[in-house]
Parts: sequence; structure tokens; C-alpha cells
Amino acid sequence: MADVPKDLLEQIKELEDLFTVDQAKLKEVVNHFVKELDKGLSVEGGSIPMNVTWVMGYPDGSETGTFLALDMGGTNLRVCEIILPEEVGEFDIIQSKYRMPEELKVGTSEELWEYIADCVQQFIEYHHEGEDLGTVPLGFTFSYPATQDYIDHGVLQRWTKGFDIDGVEGQDVVPLFENALAKRGLPIKLTALINDTTGTLIASNYTDETTRIGAIFGTGCNAAYMENCGSIPKIAHLNLPPETPIAINCEYGAFDNEHVVLPLTKYDQIIDRDSPRPGQQAFEKMIAGLYLGEVFRLVLLDLHEKQSCTIFPDQHLSQLQKPYSLDASFLSLIEEDPFENLSETHDLFKKKLGIDAKKPELELCRRLAELIGTRAARLSACGIAAICKKKGIDSCHVGADGSVFNKYPHFKARGAQALREILDWPPSKGRRSEDPVEIKPAEDGSGVGAALIAALTIKRVKAGNLAGIKDRKGIEGMCR
Repeated sequence: MADVPKDLLEQIKELEDLFTVDQAKLKEVVNHFVKELDKGLSVEGGSIPMNVTWVMGYPDGSETGTFLALDMGGTNLRVCEIILPEEVGEFDIIQSKYRMPEELKVGTSEELWEYIADCVQQFIEYHHEGEDLGTVPLGFTFSYPATQDYIDHGVLQRWTKGFDIDGVEGQDVVPLFENALAKRGLPIKLTALINDTTGTLIASNYTDETTRIGAIFGTGCNAAYMENCGSIPKIAHLNLPPETPIAINCEYGAFDNEHVVLPLTKYDQIIDRDSPRPGQQAFEKMIAGLYLGEVFRLVLLDLHEKQSCTIFPDQHLSQLQKPYSLDASFLSLIEEDPFENLSETHDLFKKKLGIDAKKPELELCRRLAELIGTRAARLSACGIAAICKKKGIDSCHVGADGSVFNKYPHFKARGAQALREILDWPPSKGRRSEDPVEIKPAEDGSGVGAALIAALTIKRVKAGNLAGIKDRKGIEGMCR
């Protein structure tokens, strides 16, 4: 950075101090995280919901049959048909994607469910026109915080990922969806309502039995793991066998909503203040893809307005002034620029923002992207480390999915380094040696995971384990 003027160098140093999360801070965050996970399992509850999913145990390979899976994400709706054959850990999948129209996200409840049912109908008609399918079990991946007293029901706690549809929060989403299916006469029985993170845990364990945690690092952030029923005070009244495993969907994007321990900057505070839900999803707002570009944008605007440094003088910043005009992919492209003169970053700024940035300004932007991306990866590791500490897990695989994990440069390596620092592992010997806890690319949680959970539900109904199942007769009807 020899050609960077003194004022910008000083500004880079300030940004490094602001966004760097050192080992001591990581450990402080993790220690508080463990307490908050415990609090979420208590009768009183806490900021982290720690939702009981009623997925009781891992697949063992005996799950077979044909299943539908529906994946309602923030951007796309995916309909899948999954065949689980006799071979353990194998599956066949046919799938179609449908765009989630933006206007649907702020429309009415009826419009949402009618659209989803239309997509399912299109899928069935395209792949099985004129066939008698009988009743097909469906696993619905509904990746929004929901309270589940049963596996085949779920009350939406709050919308996330840009959805804000009136009349759905506080409602059981299953009858809303089933009514739309029934109108179309579709031969489908919703057998399991799941979260993508729980699906990721189950699907990843199906193909790699050392998987003990499922995680999502994408538009949002979350993790799921297996807890013992006896360690969950809030379901103690059900008198389930204490050693029985049950998957917990943490929904830990809400970690530290009280702002006790997270290293918030003024930019994080602005994002929270101006968000649709101030005071919620504190952890998510620091690490999820939806917010990384916004932190970057706010910093650049702030620097432009500072007297102490000169950045983008005499440039029109109208594009940069639009909230959420940049996302994580913008930062990814900056970090991936292979050229020393940062020519790709220059072209990116020119094309996306109409800014003709000079080389020293590009150097600062590159460093800022690295700092924001690194902070996100290091904080992301805190949730994984907290589950490992809570459960006494010394070694396992973590099945991880999501756009940030899969696409953001260096995210995996930075997260792995943070885990080493938090859990005090000795340096790994040689290139091939694995860390005790390895974060691996997940199996398809929202498709295959949903199908497996539908299969597991039917299997346990057959075995007479009816805990957490609402429509027992409906599911028993499919067991014959």
C-alpha cells in the first residue's frame, strides 16, 4: 500500500481496529453464547428460541420410498421429488425452482399459500400427468422461526428474510398451506414441517454419520443439533425418556439481542435502528449475507463525509446512497479480484455505483471488504463452538450450507481459524490432517433433509412413537 496517502492509511488502521475480533473477544462471545443456549432450553426461555423440532433421532438407512419436499426460502421456492432407495446414504432427486415474487413477500396470506400450491400443482402435473400417485408424504422446509408443539404443525413466531405478510405471525402455517392444496385436489399429506437447518443436520448425517451439527450461513444464520430430552426443561412435563435424542433448531440469529457481548460498531447500530425489526436478530445482522454489503456501504458513505480523509471527492454517490443496494456478492467480487491494480474492482464500482475510484481508494475498499468478511466468518464460528462446548463435542463434522458459506471467498478458512483459536487446538500437522471439528459442505438439507424427516416421522408412527405428532390418523393412514 505504498501508494496510499497518509489520511487513507490512517483510516484503514482505524477500520482494522474497529472490525477485528481477537481471540479473547471470540472466547468471551462463546462463553456468553453457551449460557444463552441453555437459557433458550429453560422453561422461562431467552433471546435464542431453541425450538424443539420433534425430529427424534438420525436416519439409519432403513428409510425408503418416494417423498415430496417443498423448500420455501427467501428468494426461491423449490419443489422436489426424492426417492430413497434400499442403499444406505443414497437418493435420487427431481426438482424445479420457482421465483418468489417480491410483491408476494409483502402481500396477503392467501396470495402466498395459493402461489405455493400452484407451484406444487405445476410440478405434479409436469412430472406425473395422468398417474395415480396415491397419497404422497411431503416434508415442508419452512425456514422461518416457528414454534412446534408437533412435527406436522408450526406457529410462525416472526417473519425474516424480507417477508412481512400480515395475518401469518402467531398462526399455524400447516392448515393455511393444506387448505390451498385441498382446493386443488392434490394427493399430498404434509407429514413434517421443518427448518432448513434441521434438514441440513439430518441430510448431512445421512451421508456422513460423523455430522453432529447442521448450520446455515447465508441470507440468515442458524444451527441445529441433537439434544437429549432430559436436558430440555421446557418439555420436562411430557415425561419423555431422558436419553431420547431430539433435534433443536436454535434460531440463534437472535443471540445477544440485549447487546451484552457482541462487538457492535456504530454501523451495526445504524443497520439495527433502520431495520424493520430493531432490537431483533442482533447476531444475524453482524454476519449474514443480507447485511455484509450494507455495512460496507455505510462505512464508505461515512468516510466520504469525513473531513479527516478524502475518498470519492467530486463523485456522484446517488447509487451508493440507496440502502441495501450492495449485497455480499459485491464484497465477494472485490475479494476475488486477482489483479494488483484492482482493475476488476474499479470496473465493478464504475458499473454498479457509477464511481470512478482511484487506486488508493480501491485499496481501502479491498481492505474494508476483507475486514467485514473476516469478522463475519470469525463470529459465525462462535455459534458452532458454543454448541460443541455445551454438548462436550470434542470432534465431529458440521454440515454447512448457505450462499455465504458456499460462495464467499475465504469464509471457510477464516471460520476454521477462529474455531482453532476458540477451542485451543494445537496447530495441525501437515496439510492433510483435519481439525477435530470440521465444517463441511452440507448435503441438500431443505430437499433431501425434508424428505428424510418425513420418512423418519412415518417410521416412528409405525413403531408407535407418537410424541409430537398432531394428525396421528392422517399419518397412520399412510403407514398401511
